[in-house]
Amino acid sequence: MTQGAHTSPGRRTVLGAAVLGSAALSAGAGATAAQAHGRPAGAHPRLPVPTVIAHRGASGHRPEHTLGSYQLALDMGADVIEQDLVPTKDGHLVCRHENDITGTTDVADHPEFASRRTTKTVDGTALTGWFTEDFTLAELKTLRAKERIPGTRQENTVYDGRWAIPTFEEVLRWAEKEGRRRGRPVWLYVETKHPTYFRKLGLPLEEPLAKLLRRYGRHGADSPTFLQSFEPTSMRRMAKLVSTPRVVLLWTADDRPWDFRETGDPRTVADLITPAGLRWIASFAQGIGPLLDLVVPKDKDGRLGEPTTLVRDAHAKGLVLHPYTLRNENGFLPADFRRGTDPAAYGDVFGAYRAYFATGIDGIFTDQPDTGLLAAADFRAARR
Repeated sequence: MTQGAHTSPGRRTVLGAAVLGSAALSAGAGATAAQAHGRPAGAHPRLPVPTVIAHRGASGHRPEHTLGSYQLALDMGADVIEQDLVPTKDGHLVCRHENDITGTTDVADHPEFASRRTTKTVDGTALTGWFTEDFTLAELKTLRAKERIPGTRQENTVYDGRWAIPTFEEVLRWAEKEGRRRGRPVWLYVETKHPTYFRKLGLPLEEPLAKLLRRYGRHGADSPTFLQSFEPTSMRRMAKLVSTPRVVLLWTADDRPWDFRETGDPRTVADLITPAGLRWIASFAQGIGPLLDLVVPKDKDGRLGEPTTLVRDAHAKGLVLHPYTLRNENGFLPADFRRGTDPAAYGDVFGAYRAYFATGIDGIFTDQPDTGLLAAADFRAARR
């Protein structure tokens, strides 16, 4: 796979000099990364390529979407830290991967909330549990976060109960404080979760998010922030509210984004990753976040096959690619990089990183940013 593996001078900055020019890592690190990839460093350093994005924070080491997870990711040196946003009953945006908080909090241990357990259909899927939209922020703050997959990450359970659910505004304040302390911006990657579902409930995500971005100065095209959604229309809506760079997330090829289903748009992800589909995305977004399988498919045995043309095709439309998600554990790795039979044991994740980085992707989401940073450094060093 040679597609997109070598970046030609001037083809791209990370999101283009005009988009991300003034948001930076440290000058030395950014300039080195830019020069290594044949890109002029310019007056302002930019994110290194490949960019290491801490998926829900350092979620391989701490319960996800907690200030503890975000802080550890930042301390490890992650280039960007992800937040997923869902609303409370009273309209606050909080950081949870899903509005169903059954598996990520101790809500089941609170008898005062037993009657809130219910069954809902979210984007066509029936779920039974407790949901953020049925709680005020004050009520949610009485809960504590816990590890989502304790069977795989038993060591993370020692931190169960240590942190509350953070609001997005608390994260913005934390990022401001850490940015001042470190002398450089803290990059955030912010996802609107189930935006059509919540808009129907009278709890829209985009307008409150835009308000917070403006309040904390993250609304410009050069903001150290990415916005993302699996619903393209959410990013189109955000494009009208703020200039913050936007990314469309893409699931399996046969998937049809939920907003498309609601509006009768017949297109699937397979349509969106064609040159015509990518051209449409580029009309309102600056990047795509594809499932890794869209970049390198697996064969029937779960081993990596030949890369698709997605990297080349997206780059041709000026889009960056930040695929998701690489994790260290065997159970999450392609079959050819597993080691031993324990699904929770670490496999040859460095080999997997090399394979994915070789396709020319611009960055990657990972639960273990410390591993990803080492792999990215190895990859850049090998190309000098």
